This record gives sequence, structure tokens and C-alpha cells, in this order.
Amino acid sequence: MTVLPPTAADTQARKADHLRICLDDDVQFRRTTTGLDRYRFTHCCLPELGQEDIDLGTPFLGKTLAAPLLISSMTGGTEQAWQINRRLATAAQHYGLAMGVGSQRVAVENPDLMATFAVRSVAPNILLCANLGAVQLNYGYGLDQCRRVVERLEADVLILHLNPLQEAVQTRGDTNFKGLLGKITHLCEQLPVPVIAKEVGNGISGAMARRLIEAGIAAVDVAGAGGTSWAKVESERAEDPIQRRLGRTFGDWGLPTAECITQVRAIAPELPLIASGGLRTGLDVAKTIALGADIAGLAFPFLKAASDSDAALHSLIDVLIAELTTVLFCTGKATPTALRDDHTLQPIP
Repeated sequence: MTVLPPTAADTQARKADHLRICLDDDVQFRRTTTGLDRYRFTHCCLPELGQEDIDLGTPFLGKTLAAPLLISSMTGGTEQAWQINRRLATAAQHYGLAMGVGSQRVAVENPDLMATFAVRSVAPNILLCANLGAVQLNYGYGLDQCRRVVERLEADVLILHLNPLQEAVQTRGDTNFKGLLGKITHLCEQLPVPVIAKEVGNGISGAMARRLIEAGIAAVDVAGAGGTSWAKVESERAEDPIQRRLGRTFGDWGLPTAECITQVRAIAPELPLIASGGLRTGLDVAKTIALGADIAGLAFPFLKAASDSDAALHSLIDVLIAELTTVLFCTGKATPTALRDDHTLQPIP
């Protein structure tokens, strides 16, 4: 039987399925956690600072964020996605946060859909990240397509997402990952904006980060295990029983977020580093920064809030900032980076 390549309509339908499944079905990791539960902060009963002294401002890839938060890459390509992206971008502009859009492959296949990603008009000042799957470099994509998604989004950086497990489970997934490092090297040399390597929820190890850095990657988003399982997402929409079972078997596969952060930071002390994968609270954000991340990305909480209302989204960001500020105050630290001081975060015995 001949397997036909996916069309733009197929890709658009998959985007709609992803949104529906993430919002309506239970596709979270169950046995594998982020690993952040294994750490706790040392409480400081006399902080010697006022809460008003705390400064969450964080420089990252040439811009200063008002707080070390990234609205992680999620969606695009549908009417619902357009509404969510506009809402997210407006909030990012208001609060001074960074934002990534979902994979823009669908907009390369159908340029009319680029409008569902276009948010610069409502977020003129934010750090904005374009997004394509790295594996597409083996399926006809190259510098021109990468440059196009960056330029049309007016993005500051390009995220290349790495998702071998998702592609293995996905019906008609793109599973030729051979020779990608060389193509990534060429892209990093030629593209006029920095390139971020990002997993999609199964983690980037220290050894793999070293190879990506040697290829020219400017920053890493570890996107570890513990949050949304894209193996489970693809299992829910699988068209055959083998793919469905694969998603269930590998639904908890991956490296916990905390382990990824410590491994990558150990081999690259100065690398711009994003922590994501299962973060749900400002306390989680604080732990990732204490472990070595520069900023922290969240997807599912932002998606749930943005699909509800502007008010729900603003309430979520307010509480994340309040939680992070409370950690700083109760550890006696005036800035997020100060959380990396010795003995501030300790493994639980």
C-alpha cells in the first residue's frame, strides 16, 4: 500500500486535533515527574529586604524580560489558534514576557495560514520566537523556509523543535532524523537570528546539548518530561492500533526536567538556558532557575487560561509572578539569579 505524504489540510487538521486533545483529554505524564518535587528551598526567617526591593527583570537573547517567563510554543494554523495566539501575545506584551508560537510548518505549506501566527502587531516589544521542526530539514526545508517563517512573524529567534518520539507515534510521522546535525550547523551559520533547540517534552541531555552547541545552537530549551505527553496526544488521534499502543507504552518516556537542567548547565555554564516541561507554578519556575535555568517556559497552563478568557490569562500570570516573588522574599533574594547561591535550594533527604 502506498502511503501518501501529508497535505496542508492534513497538517491543519492535526493542529486542530492537538488543541482539542490537550484541552479536553488527560494526556499528562503520570509516573514520570519533573523531578522538581525532590528539591526544597531553605526558608529565610529574616530576609533583610522589602518585597518592593525584588526585581524580576531578566536579560535573555538581547532583550530584557520583566519576569523570567516564556509563553512556550503551542499552536497556530486554525481560527481557534489565531484567537489563542493573539490573546497570549497581548498578555506577553502587557507583562513583558517572551513568547513562542507553534510549529509554522502549516503556514509554509499554506501561506494563507501565516496570519494565524502573526502577533507582532499586538506585541511589538516582546522576545518572539518562530518555530519549525528540525526534522523538516530532511523533508525539503532549508534556509529559505526558515528565513521565511522568521521574517513573516517578525521574530527575534527561531526555535527548532526536536521530537523523535512524537514523530514515531504520529500517524505518517516524519522519522528520518539522519544527518540533521550537519544541516543544523549550516542553518545556524546562515540564518540572521539565533537558533534555539527545543525538545517537546522528552528532554535534552547534557551530552546532546554539547553536540547541539557545537553545531551552533545559541540556546537550549530542555523541555523535559513531567507535563504534557505528546506520545499520549498522538496516541489519542492515531489511526491504527499499533500507533495507539505505541503512544500508551511510551507515554511516560523521557528525562525529567530537573535532570535536564542540571546536566546541561554542568556542561555549558554560560549557555542561555530555558527550563520547560511540566511547570505549573511560580514555585516550579523558581526551582528551575535555582537549578541553573535563565528563564522558564510554560505551555499547558497558558493554553488552558487563554482558551478561557483574557481575565483568566491575566489572573494566571499575576499568580505566577506573585508565587515567584514570594519565593525570592522568603529566601532573602532580590533577583531570580540570586537563587543559585549555595544552599538556597536543597535536595530533600
